[in-house]
Amino acid sequence: MSLPDSFGVIHVGETFTAYLGAVNVSATLMVRRLTVSAQLQTPSHRYPLPSSLDGTLGMDVPPGDGVDAIVSRALEESGQHILRVEVGYQTSEGSQKTLRKFYRFHVSSPIQIKERTVRTGDSSCLVSIAVENISAHAMVISQATFETVPGLESTSLDKESKTNDTPSPRRSAAQMLDHCGRLEPKSSVRFLFSVSSNHQEKEGIACGDRLGQAVLEWKKTMGESGRIVSGPITCPPVQPPGLSEQNPTKIMMGSSDYVVYKSGLSVDVAAASVGSAPQSLLHSWLPVTVEPMDPLASTMTLGKPIQVVLLVVNHFGASKNLQLQFRLNHMSGVAICGKSFCNLGELPGNGGSKVVQVGFLPLVAGLLRVQGCCVVELDTGKEIPQPPLFHVLVETPSEQ
Repeated sequence: MSLPDSFGVIHVGETFTAYLGAVNVSATLMVRRLTVSAQLQTPSHRYPLPSSLDGTLGMDVPPGDGVDAIVSRALEESGQHILRVEVGYQTSEGSQKTLRKFYRFHVSSPIQIKERTVRTGDSSCLVSIAVENISAHAMVISQATFETVPGLESTSLDKESKTNDTPSPRRSAAQMLDHCGRLEPKSSVRFLFSVSSNHQEKEGIACGDRLGQAVLEWKKTMGESGRIVSGPITCPPVQPPGLSEQNPTKIMMGSSDYVVYKSGLSVDVAAASVGSAPQSLLHSWLPVTVEPMDPLASTMTLGKPIQVVLLVVNHFGASKNLQLQFRLNHMSGVAICGKSFCNLGELPGNGGSKVVQVGFLPLVAGLLRVQGCCVVELDTGKEIPQPPLFHVLVETPSEQ
């Protein structure tokens, strides 16, 4: 048995293939009950390599003859690998002997994958996949997809991947090079995917829920191909500022650009209330949530009142007598129009909800946040301050 001392550069995602041969070099003796088996040892596992020689009790090999087989396996880990080959045969005295050989080789990753996930609603996320060529040679990213878990679906937001029945305009050589997927060493490319729930199987996406994995297929200069799968990508947590400190002013006015609208906060609180989310304290910090409902106007006109529909959800384990309030001293640029409170009555626990309409009056122009919301449990007087609800662009009225 012999293999080269070095296999050259081998990358994660390629398929390792080896030809194994065992030859009876004797000119007179028959080799009896010859068996050949192989295993591939990776940094974390040891895998048997099936071949055409499996399932036999051994073969008799005449002088000068031999047996051979081809074994292969996709490489999924970087680091040192060992091909372990074992040959067994029966001696003329009838005893069984074994010959073992080990071939070590190193597997490296040709690309580095970094991901960033941003929530865009109760049941959707944007996943950004950055790919950098960390090998010493150029390569081509031939395909990039996102494989979701059951109940979710993904859509590529790369404009080049969208199908269009109309013929594409003629592109220059530079444009074709930009979109061919070629990556020089130390260069990078980014792919963007929208991941959303299939409402027939899954209602929302909560913190810690697994979204899926990015799958990248690549080719090297001589046509060698490979396939790399990223690690599991999960939904990130919602982090309203001031919530962990239980500071009502910080919560209602906020200390960052965070708003409740399309943040997934209500889904995370609901998951935490039943113990299925990592943020177990979120339910105790925010047992009642208030969120704007679609369609939500993205613009308002200065001095013109507008009605906004809000959804109030009771995540307590029991029904509560609640009141929705807006406090002027915690509002900025947009004030409440009409009554500053609304009695919600008894809301059932464990997800009981009520839809209310609230009027707002823009007082200044610019990009503002609607904030200053608080829910009060009337029986106990407990106050549950709410983070800023949504952003709005207030425009000056156009002259007629």
